[in-house]
Amino acid sequence: MNQQKIDLSKYESSFSLSNKIGRALWNISYWLLFRPFGLKFFRLWRNFILKIFGAKLSSHVNIYASVKIWAPWNLEVGEYSCLGPTVECYNQGKISIGANTTVSQKTYLCSSSHDITNSKHPLILKSIVLEDQVWVAADAFIGPGVNIGQGAVVAARSAVFNDVVAWTVVGGNPAKFIKNREIIN
Repeated sequence: MNQQKIDLSKYESSFSLSNKIGRALWNISYWLLFRPFGLKFFRLWRNFILKIFGAKLSSHVNIYASVKIWAPWNLEVGEYSCLGPTVECYNQGKISIGANTTVSQKTYLCSSSHDITNSKHPLILKSIVLEDQVWVAADAFIGPGVNIGQGAVVAARSAVFNDVVAWTVVGGNPAKFIKNREIIN
């Protein structure tokens, strides 16, 4: 079997002592200070807690109390965007969400995977970018390295593994082009 040598230094940040301490502090804060405050009235409080842990949030962001965020310091959310109930942000890598974007309930955003071509299966971090005016419908999966273009719609229960072109609608598993999105004023 051909054994390749791999430089693991680029993968160490997710497993560093400082990262583990930060995650431990975040998990305690999540259960004590973030999750219990589920009323809409506490939106600003939840955003404040996320900002303390390094999230870059615009002022009018709505992140539900049931959202699970792996690492707030790898999250950026634009103006008037929403992460709906029970969304999971497995953001070992960066996740950037543009303005006026909605990520609907039960969606899973996953910005990491493993290199299956290497026998050690090292962690691979690939950023996810949801541009402005995107709608990710309920129970979708967005995989590592995916860029969803401005105004695109991802249909419910879709699995997205490749970039989505702006102002299109995609759906299915794996997600495929359905139609262009037209705006009627």
